[in-house]
Amino acid sequence: ATRGLHVTHPEVAEAPAYLENSVEELFANNLQWRESLKQKDPEFFTRMAKGQKPRYLWIGCADSRVPAETICGLPPGSLFVHRNIANMVNNVDVSAMSVIQFAVTVLKVQHIVICGHYNCGGVMASMKNVDHGSPLENWLRNIRDVYRLHREELDRIGDMDERGKRLVELNVVEQAINLYKARTVQARRVETMQNLSKYGFVQPRIHPVVYDPGTGELRRLDVLMREWIRDLVPIYNLYSIETSPQVEWDGMGCSMTLPP
Repeated sequence: ATRGLHVTHPEVAEAPAYLENSVEELFANNLQWRESLKQKDPEFFTRMAKGQKPRYLWIGCADSRVPAETICGLPPGSLFVHRNIANMVNNVDVSAMSVIQFAVTVLKVQHIVICGHYNCGGVMASMKNVDHGSPLENWLRNIRDVYRLHREELDRIGDMDERGKRLVELNVVEQAINLYKARTVQARRVETMQNLSKYGFVQPRIHPVVYDPGTGELRRLDVLMREWIRDLVPIYNLYSIETSPQVEWDGMGCSMTLPP
């Protein structure tokens, strides 16, 4: 008897059931995926071998239910991806900061998507007064700090599942704020602001979004980031340029509209 493997392409042929309990399923699926893709697009891998030019940097959770390209319906080469527990942007995380620097300064992505998801194990763990051991507990403390910043709102939510969902959303917003604080992001935004005729809009734009594994929906959070960061500019802004006499624009400024 045979059973279907865990693949995202329904046209891929079934493989022997014993492979499902072995790492060999990875290689069997890869072979079938390659052959299927080459039939549909014979030049695909030739293009991939020439390099990457993604428009997006995706920062998401390491949760296995949230594969970036799959939920966005995009092929390989579309997203430059960094994932960790609870989609954190921590300024002392060398891995995350290196990814952001490369994406912004070398790949010159136009957009950064920071994606959280409901039923996030990291977020739910941070809501429990339990020592999860190092280094995990050190990591979760960053989410506890998000709770501290928004405790008044969160404590008013009696249902713990709903409270967890709201903490997921607030955590996404706080990580988006951390992106605005990053020096490489600010420097690139100033560079593109000074060359709007070339770039069209200030880049990278930062998009806080949330994914629901229960429905498959990816949606924008209904927030205006400029309102969240307005009071933070005097503290975290590193770059300012004069756009007209007596008018300055900051590296943490708006992406789509020119300053008054």
